[in-house]
Amino acid sequence: MKAFSCVFYRFSVVVLALSCLAFGASAAEKKQSFKVAWSIYSGWMPWGYASEHGIIDKWAQKYGIKIELVQLNDYIESINQYAAGAFDACGMTNMDALTIPSANGVDTTGLILGDYSNGNDAIVLKHGKTFADIKGQQVNLVELSVSDYLMSRALDIHGMSQRDIRIMNTSDADAVASFTTSGVTAAALWNPQLSMVMKQSPSAVQVFTSREIPGEIIDMMAVNTETLAANPELGKALVGAWFETLQLMSGDDGLAVAARTSMAERSGTDLKGYEQQLTQTMLFYTPTSAFEFANSDAIRQTMDKVRTFSFAKGLLGQAATSADAVGMQFADGSTLGDEHNIKLRFDSRFVNMAVANQL
Repeated sequence: MKAFSCVFYRFSVVVLALSCLAFGASAAEKKQSFKVAWSIYSGWMPWGYASEHGIIDKWAQKYGIKIELVQLNDYIESINQYAAGAFDACGMTNMDALTIPSANGVDTTGLILGDYSNGNDAIVLKHGKTFADIKGQQVNLVELSVSDYLMSRALDIHGMSQRDIRIMNTSDADAVASFTTSGVTAAALWNPQLSMVMKQSPSAVQVFTSREIPGEIIDMMAVNTETLAANPELGKALVGAWFETLQLMSGDDGLAVAARTSMAERSGTDLKGYEQQLTQTMLFYTPTSAFEFANSDAIRQTMDKVRTFSFAKGLLGQAATSADAVGMQFADGSTLGDEHNIKLRFDSRFVNMAVANQL
């Protein structure tokens, strides 16, 4: 996951709100078929399972639509294709939603805030025991990604700056192979690459992880806002399928173990390895927990940090004169940035329908 940037209420209120979902955006087409992109990451493996085992189809049929889930091996490309209109929805992080589709004018809604990284992202050193030992080293990471954001936050927390290190842009596909070479001594990684690197380099040390910035790297299912406004059935079906899958995988019975085993195999590890990754993923298994997180004050505080970082890195577009350039709207209706250019929204109303058992 995590890309390079190129280019909640009573049911009666929910129904009323959903009827006004357009948020002032231009009308979009009423559709019967939808395409959803996702890529390999511990917190997104339930999408693959839901697709393979008929859960997506069941919920799509309930609402008279068709949903095709497509796994892309390149996370970066999945978001770029979504932004280009090839997909109606896509799994992406909060930062990537802001800096890729939203910054490029594609109005995007965070439909399901499924988890936040709680150790799945880390800065790793071959030689050194503490973060201070990174000074003067070259750090391999996906530049302008959440790995870059993680590094920026770590440097700030430890009283250092970008001048103290050298960044080497490295694609997520090359992350594991590059770390095994003798010339690479430091890297910022996410799972499953992180787990692979630690397995191949057992003496390496994780000197900073996303556990130290809880709630800041959010993994979500993002949907084109205009498409969602015209086709609320898509939102209902995705939310219903998601939480059914999470309920299925969260127990200790045979079905749950089989589900997690299937997800593990698809992500290139075994059950033990995948369950270890899940311990580093604050996955919101219930609609209530997802709803509460989406409505927390922390989301606004996090996105303020993210937009500040993104503007400093030039990720909000050449025309952006401040971090306010891309407006955001939160679940409570409050905004951040340019209210006349709202392009990223956090909408918990469909999740609240699941809370109310009204899907």
